[in-house]
Amino acid sequence: MSVFPKVAYGEFLRVRTFAHALLGIAGLLWLAGLNPASAETINSALAAAYQDNPTLNAQRAATRVTDEGVPIAKSGWRPQVFATADVGILETESTGGAFPSSNSLKPRGFGVSISQNLWDSFKTLNNVNAARAAVRAAQEALRNTEQNVLFNAAASYLDVQRDAAIIGYRGQALEFLNEQVRSETSRFDVGESTRTDVAQAKARQSGAVAALSLARATLKSSAAVYRQNIGREPNNLKPVKGVARLMPKSLTSAMATAEREHPAIKSTEHLVDQAIFNVKSAESDLLPTVTLDGSASKAIERSTPNTRTDSASISATLTVPIYQGGSASGLVRQGKETLGQRRIEVDVSVDNVRAAVVSAYSQYEAAIATTRANEEQLSAANLALSGAVEERKVGQRTTLDVLDTQQTVINAQIDLINSRRDLKVAGYAVLSAIGRLNASRIGLDVAVYDPSDHLNVVKDKWYGLRIPSGN
Repeated sequence: MSVFPKVAYGEFLRVRTFAHALLGIAGLLWLAGLNPASAETINSALAAAYQDNPTLNAQRAATRVTDEGVPIAKSGWRPQVFATADVGILETESTGGAFPSSNSLKPRGFGVSISQNLWDSFKTLNNVNAARAAVRAAQEALRNTEQNVLFNAAASYLDVQRDAAIIGYRGQALEFLNEQVRSETSRFDVGESTRTDVAQAKARQSGAVAALSLARATLKSSAAVYRQNIGREPNNLKPVKGVARLMPKSLTSAMATAEREHPAIKSTEHLVDQAIFNVKSAESDLLPTVTLDGSASKAIERSTPNTRTDSASISATLTVPIYQGGSASGLVRQGKETLGQRRIEVDVSVDNVRAAVVSAYSQYEAAIATTRANEEQLSAANLALSGAVEERKVGQRTTLDVLDTQQTVINAQIDLINSRRDLKVAGYAVLSAIGRLNASRIGLDVAVYDPSDHLNVVKDKWYGLRIPSGN
């Protein structure tokens, strides 16, 4: 005999909901192999990604590399000092004439030279300005990478949470079908059911086993992505409230914020500035330069007797380029083409950001509507299943009707968990699309990385091989 006639369906639903919760947590802990006492919130997971994600740390290193362009450019204003030393042997011999002779000299010498740029037609100034623009572009690119890393981490967190819940739903579906198989077998034994009813229940049972295995495999895959993005295994993930409080009020507001703040747009704008200064720097090669050169040297010739020569000089040199083989003008034209490319890239970036905002905000609105519809669908499906079970008891429904209705419930549960996941992911996507998905904005408990700290250390360095980390 079936167990269902002996248990009120409302009680069955309460038991089933509790079982779902246990199965979901158990699935996650089974995957991670960790202590259920410890737990992870989405903010702690995002904080771990912010600190340890290799993609983000590589971009930070790339920003520090760009910082060094500033002191390199400033070197054009600073003197260059070189020391020289020489040693050699000079053999001379003359034959014929009235006085043939031979001589052996061993010249030695050392000296120092200094060259200082006095005027380079603003080439160094433009190089410095170009380097600073490149730094600002790199800093905005770093902000964009931070957004992408945090979004991927949030999505992977929610994926693991969703997949663990689906394991719970698949597990409860299998339990339901196990009971259906037992019930139909018992009914068949007393002549109240047919082989077809039993076979239908067993077929659905086998399908549920396969679906549960697939759900576990999906959870393993999501956990691997979680590990990749966050740097550690998922462990007892806590529910996510989402970022609705940080959302813009409307699509128009979101668009305006994105055009004003998105780092992808600002980065390309700074690259335009860099290209402008690069053109000006190339044009300086067509203009005069003035340098101040000084040198001092001592030369010693070891002969009989030894001779020593001391010399010193200082001079100012005016250099006026007349023709350089076409290289200087070619560099100017090349720089102008690069500038045109950078300006087009700004338009491309703006279009990309606008499209991303519209897509993310539309998905967010759709996810709200879908979640509400799926909640109503699940409520109706549960009511239909309750009725089908009761009607099956009195012979008004077939076993297939109950199985179909139960499958509708499972599908509705999975649709709902998917739409809730999509709603929260879409919220993070909107923040990323408008340029506000960063550690400070979402309140991560971390020391915020400020790329200006490294720039301030190195921008005026005159010498030194060690980087600020001490290497």
